[in-house]
Amino acid sequence: MTILTRRKLISSAAIGAGSLLTGCDALNRNPTFQNMLASAESGNFAVQRALGDRMQLASEYNIADLSPSFRANGTRDPGTSEYAASAAQGFADWQLRLTGLFSKPRQFSLAALQSLPQRTQITRHDCVEGWSAIGQWTGVPVKILLDVAGLRDSARFLVFHCADQLGGRPYYESIDLLDAYHPQTILAHRLNGEALPVANGAPLRLRVERQLGYKQAKYITGIEAVASLAGIGEGKGGYWQDVANYEWYAGI
Repeated sequence: MTILTRRKLISSAAIGAGSLLTGCDALNRNPTFQNMLASAESGNFAVQRALGDRMQLASEYNIADLSPSFRANGTRDPGTSEYAASAAQGFADWQLRLTGLFSKPRQFSLAALQSLPQRTQITRHDCVEGWSAIGQWTGVPVKILLDVAGLRDSARFLVFHCADQLGGRPYYESIDLLDAYHPQTILAHRLNGEALPVANGAPLRLRVERQLGYKQAKYITGIEAVASLAGIGEGKGGYWQDVANYEWYAGI
């Protein structure tokens, strides 16, 4: 199944559900969509591995191509007192913790992250719902953090822990090391030249540009390096994978 075909099927499933879906979480109510995601994953991942260079850059655009606004999707605000207090300080007290299989586990303030080498990229965000938007993202490449903290040879995946919860479950997402070392995989703190808005994931969100939008976790508080995803959540690699059988690998 090609990625284009898969996206067309996703759109058809959403339309066939008989409702206008306004957020990725709404697709959880569509059994056809859930079954399709579960059956497509192994084929999609195999095709990407066999035929695609996963270190190839995603298309980048010009300032003139920016969308008039960048739609917020999923959680718009974690809604906790801790998050509200940090936001009121401009996230000056925010800490990103690197834990797990690192030889030198570290934690970084937002200011410390901003002092590291940065990457700015204008890319297209493709939501599983079928809509897209082009935005300019600035942040620190994840590979720099892995080098600073000394990623151990036994690590195979990165788990991104987040400040928001859905249905009482902590939100999380994960990627493998091919995506972790991809030059366009960044922790973004700016969108279109401005500080990242709360609705879009402030102060930090993941950008892994070769995958669909639901992989771009928001409100990042920690990166855990692990050898296996089996002990995280329900072992499927992400919140939506656990609760709605979304694909773990959502390459485009």
